[in-house]
Amino acid sequence: EPAAMTIAALLLAKRFYSLTPSPTFAYATLGLLFVNVSVGGTLTHFAAPPVLMVAERWDWGMGFMLTQFGWKAVIGILVSNVLYFAIFRRRFSELNVPATRHDPNQPPLWEEREDAIPPLITAIHILFLGWTVFMAHYPPLFLGGFLILLGFTEGTGHHQNDVKMRTPLLVGFFLAGLVIHGGCQGWWIELLLTTFDNEWILMIGATILTAFNDNAAVTYLASQAPQLADAAKYAVVAGAVTGGGLTVIANAPNPAGQAILSRFFKGGVSPAKLALSALVPTIIVGAAYMLL
Repeated sequence: EPAAMTIAALLLAKRFYSLTPSPTFAYATLGLLFVNVSVGGTLTHFAAPPVLMVAERWDWGMGFMLTQFGWKAVIGILVSNVLYFAIFRRRFSELNVPATRHDPNQPPLWEEREDAIPPLITAIHILFLGWTVFMAHYPPLFLGGFLILLGFTEGTGHHQNDVKMRTPLLVGFFLAGLVIHGGCQGWWIELLLTTFDNEWILMIGATILTAFNDNAAVTYLASQAPQLADAAKYAVVAGAVTGGGLTVIANAPNPAGQAILSRFFKGGVSPAKLALSALVPTIIVGAAYMLL
């Protein structure tokens, strides 16, 4: 998810937001991006932090995620994107193509260069990505690969963008804090979740909680309830990923997207406008999870 958010935000910044869309169009696109990334992580058991926090404990593998969550997420994403395209299709003709991409008197930004990347560099990045996925449960091997990747990017810096460590480290410390201290919250989480036996109530409740917390926190705390029924587990995770686009703090990758795109919003990203723009795709995806 963090990689998907970063790549999508960079592409949107270059190909869409640089064309000065209207504020309504800009917020609609941002809300759609946040929701799509949040629910798209349910295609596998390792892509989304809220799923990763419970996958091992609840024995949810790749096959389970694809058959129970993934295909529904794809349908919800397709419906949301088609609907937004139908609503805003006339706005594309209003986009202003800049006469020049940068001031000719100023050198272009390093991050916006368009030099060809050698295939070997791309292949090595894909190799490290695969290593990270397969070694996720073996910290010494994962950390070794990570350190080698840092050395590789430093040694081939003329082909690389700057490695930004601040946001990933903050997310990592947050998730580590959940694992260390989250177990102390099991006593009241179990009582809360077992009080409601209606899946819709659990799903909507998890969606609302996610808007004011992080969806990984919601699912991790739910995993501390030992007697949770399978239907309740599904509803909580569905609600957590569905609400991941309502606010910046709702999903761990959202701050990365905000950091890249906030310069295109006058005064920064408005929380109220973001929530409003993400509401429709949130409802569509939530309905897909609960009705299909």
